[in-house]
Amino acid sequence: MADKPSYYEFFAGGGMARAGLGESWRCLFANDFDRKKAESYRANWGGEELHVGDVREISTAQLPGRADLVWASFPCQDLSLAGAGAGLKGERSGTFWPFWDLMKTLRKEGRAPALIVLENVCGALTSHGGKDFIKICEALAKERYRFGALVIDAALFVPQSRPRLFIIAAREDVILPASLLRHCERSEAIQSGARDSGLLRRFAPRNSGLFHTRALVVAHESLPKALRNSWLWWSLPAPPLRNRSLIDMIEDAPTDVEWHSASETNALIAMMSEVNLAKIAEAKRAGRKMVGTLYRRTRYQNGVRIQRAEARFDNVAGCLRTPAGGSSRQFVLVVNSGRVRSRLMSARETARLMGLPDAYVLPEKYNEAYHLTGDGVVVPVVRHVAAHLLEPLLKACILQEAA
Repeated sequence: MADKPSYYEFFAGGGMARAGLGESWRCLFANDFDRKKAESYRANWGGEELHVGDVREISTAQLPGRADLVWASFPCQDLSLAGAGAGLKGERSGTFWPFWDLMKTLRKEGRAPALIVLENVCGALTSHGGKDFIKICEALAKERYRFGALVIDAALFVPQSRPRLFIIAAREDVILPASLLRHCERSEAIQSGARDSGLLRRFAPRNSGLFHTRALVVAHESLPKALRNSWLWWSLPAPPLRNRSLIDMIEDAPTDVEWHSASETNALIAMMSEVNLAKIAEAKRAGRKMVGTLYRRTRYQNGVRIQRAEARFDNVAGCLRTPAGGSSRQFVLVVNSGRVRSRLMSARETARLMGLPDAYVLPEKYNEAYHLTGDGVVVPVVRHVAAHLLEPLLKACILQEAA
């Protein structure tokens, strides 16, 4: 593996997986079809390893050497709860399959990577009644990978609520240190198909509720027995307590967005339900500066679609999303001395919420910057997975080879 473990980065965007892996890893190849994102990738990482183009048109001849890791944050739109539900048959999320064809070909060429990480929204667990998750697991098993999954909320690392699914697969010959795995406690009731939440908790690995959620346990239990035989319950330690809150990320005078007028702020407040108005009132009573966020969402009331403004003041931002019209952009709310101010979240603030340093070069245009960050993977989450799973697994491979 030379002096550094190597990797291919598919659906690379602005290189946030690369940022998380860090300087101790060596990128051999990166790909994204979005030319605007590719400009950001080049601005931050150079363009030597980057290939801009559709994954459907890539051949393994373009992939140099043999990577130790392949990271693929494939498009989530068709798997998201907010999407149209096309799943892995969709135009965007369906690009998983041409990507996987490359992995199959690498196997035939004797270049199968030791590790593969697939990152996506948690909707991948339930898309098409769980059938899409089963198909992904089938694809891994057919290429002789053992695999497991973790649901990691970025809020453990940055002040943004962003749970994501990480499927981590190890080639069949990779040594699996016992310290990286958890053992399951399985009840007879669960074996017979019961779905009681208490029993599901008993079935999950010991002390693992942080990353092995109920939805993940249900998805695992829905797998055919042959796939469950290839399943691994990865052991990932909890990170240290996060020491930065939302207020630390927010700028007083952003350069790319303006504070709203009083009438614009009042218009947002007028869209709030009683529950959200109560949050504003509570923030005013706090007696100190309070920073929150707001999304405009379409809700149904008495069968009628209405637009609501929903706020939170729990020191955590809502999940950043790729903007598709003003309603999906996140707003900042600041309540101080009885006054409420509002504005769109700035591009730099979104980057901070993704764990990117302020030195990271963002696109000049606001929409392009928001699109880049909203589509990315949170940098410190990648670092945590790399430090506590990927790197120990590869270290075990090195020790095996040396022996």
